Amino acid sequence: MRAYFGMQLRALQSMGFTNLYGIELNSKVADFGRKNVRGINLIEGDALNLPFKDNYFDLVFTSGVLIHIAPKDRAQAMKEIYRCAKKYIWGFEYFGETSQEILYRGNPDRLWKANFPALYKKQFPKLKLLKQKLFRYKGEKNEDVMFLFKK
Repeated sequence: MRAYFGMQLRALQSMGFTNLYGIELNSKVADFGRKNVRGINLIEGDALNLPFKDNYFDLVFTSGVLIHIAPKDRAQAMKEIYRCAKKYIWGFEYFGETSQEILYRGNPDRLWKANFPALYKKQFPKLKLLKQKLFRYKGEKNEDVMFLFKK
């Protein structure tokens, strides 16, 4: 588990970012992270109720997070991300022009691809899209989208 735990946070840390926080739903994984990853604050919780004040972070980043939130809960998670972000929202998520459920390790109700930048813009029209880029999987039609919004 150690090799994959907090890869994105550790990459940001290696670029010089400090005061990093991660939210982890699974208590065992959260405990593992607190014991094995230095310099990153790891909190057990979920995206539907982030335990931070409004505008707490200059940047809120998700990578493969929104794809695991059911469409019925997605607007709440995005509202929380927006609330906690002071300046920027940066995302890297599985992309689909329309919302579509995908089996995750053979299980239903665990993964959905969508046009997350468009969903953010619809929910928060004042967000300014600074950059968006699609990344196609090698040898497949599937794509990820990376996007950066400014509040």
